[in-house]
Amino acid sequence: MARVASNPVALYKFRPHPAVGSRNFINPTVHSVSPIGKLRYQKLYCQTQSNTTESNSEEKNLIVESGSDKDNKNEEVTSSPSGGGFPELPNKSLNRRIAIVSVLGAVGLFLSGRLDFGVSLKDLSAAALPYEEALSNGKPTVVEFYADWCEVCRELAPDVYKVEQQYKDRVNFVMLNVDNTKWEQELDEFGVEGIPHFAFLDGNGNEEGNVVGKLPKRYFLENVDALASGKPSIPHARIVGQYSSAEARKVHQVSDPRSHG
Repeated sequence: MARVASNPVALYKFRPHPAVGSRNFINPTVHSVSPIGKLRYQKLYCQTQSNTTESNSEEKNLIVESGSDKDNKNEEVTSSPSGGGFPELPNKSLNRRIAIVSVLGAVGLFLSGRLDFGVSLKDLSAAALPYEEALSNGKPTVVEFYADWCEVCRELAPDVYKVEQQYKDRVNFVMLNVDNTKWEQELDEFGVEGIPHFAFLDGNGNEEGNVVGKLPKRYFLENVDALASGKPSIPHARIVGQYSSAEARKVHQVSDPRSHG
């Protein structure tokens, strides 16, 4: 009696995996030969991704670890000293200090400007010598005709003050207010038509020249220096700039006869 082959056609065999997941088909391998026709059949295996969950967890662990590594690197860069690596980023305290220094600098500039421009015509008038005294002490004299309402007079006050402080020991500085009727004769004598009007007198009271209106500070400084040095003439004897008309003066009588304002 002939024996029947137990597996004559090499049936496909499946090896199911207990884990549930997607199945990947693996290329079949060549197997046994049939006893009849020496036909070769291929076995097909089905393998599930049993390590999917494990691989995913491993990837997550890698991501977490890489993220922690980045955080550690960032902490190292931030806390690194200024001598090495990246410089330390400015913090709120540093920004606050910079802001305070900037504010103090701005206030200092403002105050320094106010010290110069804070000089008023009233200050100059208070520091000036009386006209009669100036003509009798034998020193050269600078007489300024001005008015409180004169914009140019107020603008030039800081420059005049600086020159006065430099030469006040050698030159007399006199302030005559054109609004005061007391000085009508002097207005006519010096031919004052515009203010500020600066008359430069030698030690004997003789006029060497005059400067009228707004001009560069060096003109006034050079004339005063010439008087202080005893030179026979001044470099700028007849100069006229922007001025206020003396015809706009507001005439009033000063009660104090000793006042030179």
